[in-house]
Amino acid sequence: MEEAVGACREELLTAQPGGGRSTELLTEALPRDLALQERGVRQRTLYQHAVRTHSPTLAYIERVSAKGAEIRTLNEVFERMIICDRSVAFIPDHRHERHTAALAVEHPGIIQFLVTSFEHQWVRAEPVVYRSAYQRPQLLTDETRRAVLQLVVTGYTNEAIATRLGISSRTVATHIQRAAELLGSRSRAQLCYLLARSGLLEDEHADRVAPSRS
Repeated sequence: MEEAVGACREELLTAQPGGGRSTELLTEALPRDLALQERGVRQRTLYQHAVRTHSPTLAYIERVSAKGAEIRTLNEVFERMIICDRSVAFIPDHRHERHTAALAVEHPGIIQFLVTSFEHQWVRAEPVVYRSAYQRPQLLTDETRRAVLQLVVTGYTNEAIATRLGISSRTVATHIQRAAELLGSRSRAQLCYLLARSGLLEDEHADRVAPSRS
């Protein structure tokens, strides 16, 4: 996989769900990705909103963005995937318990399906933009809170919400507590009812979070 990514000539599409990346992985990826930019490869990467508060990942994003890489974030991201030049893709092999193995896909039809899925998420995602070398992108708190509450109404547990959005269970609980205090709710069931009536989850961007159990 590393060899294929390093050999990209035109385009690299990456979806990385979860929170911030480890410092070790970022240190390893940075010189490779900077080299891709130097060769004129268009690099687009999707993360979850949680990376906007993770300093090591932000430092990496700042470096590659300065060279032309495009980074966007979503509350939710589909399965991890890497697509090189639309000719080979790598997806998780879930037969392995820790999901550390990847499957290489070269079938044109499957690759086109993966590219279409990526593009669908890309147009719904928020760009990570730096106005200066010293200005970090803001965390989309309102959108994250809305996503948490939408998943609460759908029936997800705090732990499931945290996993899905790439944030901590404590952060999930804080968002829920604040909503409960605002609406005067005394139970989770009552909170769901009040949220549905309040209109707090209605927003022009509400379709960005489409809860799914698939």
